[in-house]
Amino acid sequence: MPRESVAGPLRFRWSHETWDRSRVRRDLHASLDEALGARLDGPWYRPPPGYDACRLEMDNGDRALFAWGEDAFWLGNTQTPEALWRTEKYTFEEVPYPVARWAQRELLAELQVQDPWLTAYDHVAWFFLPVLLSKDGRGSSRAFFADHAAGFPDATTDDALDFYERFLSTGVFDDYRYTMAAKLGTSRQVDLTRMSATMGEFNAAKVLTDAGQPIVPEVQMDSGHALDYRVEPVDGPSALVEVTRPSRPVDRAAGTPAAAVRGTAGSKTDGQLAAHPDAVLFVDCSSFHDDEWATLAAERPAVGHRPAVVFRVRPDGSTAGYATGTVPFDLSGTGLGG
Repeated sequence: MPRESVAGPLRFRWSHETWDRSRVRRDLHASLDEALGARLDGPWYRPPPGYDACRLEMDNGDRALFAWGEDAFWLGNTQTPEALWRTEKYTFEEVPYPVARWAQRELLAELQVQDPWLTAYDHVAWFFLPVLLSKDGRGSSRAFFADHAAGFPDATTDDALDFYERFLSTGVFDDYRYTMAAKLGTSRQVDLTRMSATMGEFNAAKVLTDAGQPIVPEVQMDSGHALDYRVEPVDGPSALVEVTRPSRPVDRAAGTPAAAVRGTAGSKTDGQLAAHPDAVLFVDCSSFHDDEWATLAAERPAVGHRPAVVFRVRPDGSTAGYATGTVPFDLSGTGLGG
């Protein structure tokens, strides 16, 4: 059997055709009602100026928003009606601001009804909204935050969300929201290793920005590789950073902290770092328990690439770690040297 495709994070479909309420009923509501069972309702919030709008609520829990005026915008975590198949997709940042603002108010209000513990963290909820309300990832992404404390061991959900709320509210990733939020993924099942590795990129960014280093994420290189960050110091040349995050030693065939770090770093030295040997490898050990980290910090092993920064962050914002080789930018003030 062919593998079922996985829908990505929420994006708008932008239609330049003429729409009115009768066409909405015919081409959108009737199509979804026949396929899934659907109810056509008014919006919860006033539509953008110059637009009419509706909500479509499906019997299986899917939702869709539609606003129409001189053009029209569809945003849904359900199947797309045939009348919109030929439309292009756009992120929240790529559509007119009044449309994006209205849609996000609708979605955040829905999230508030479903999971108020999450919307208590305004910036986390807003930032990850394209994933938290996605078709395939809405259950797994919320479970990752609720049941796995976003990858932090021995931490509560509130501890983890408070940590990322403080970091994201600085606005460091606001211009890269879709790129970074989408990395959490939209699979139906919680993939703890992969999702924790994604948050490792956020943890590395926290370390870099705490050190006052401006960063640009997801840097596409002529080699065909994408590296996680370009650091752009105000007093020196730019540098590339790649991030990796080992699982706990008990979860790996290599049962020691040092072996876990070296094994995970090895996957990078055979790929991105082979093509870009001057890049700095950041190894995020935030999945390690206290005793595992204490062993690693005492040994301070090399990881198979230099320069490298081996670090661990905790939800209270504290950071510990060490560097091997000469890191080409200042990390003073973070406790990591440089």
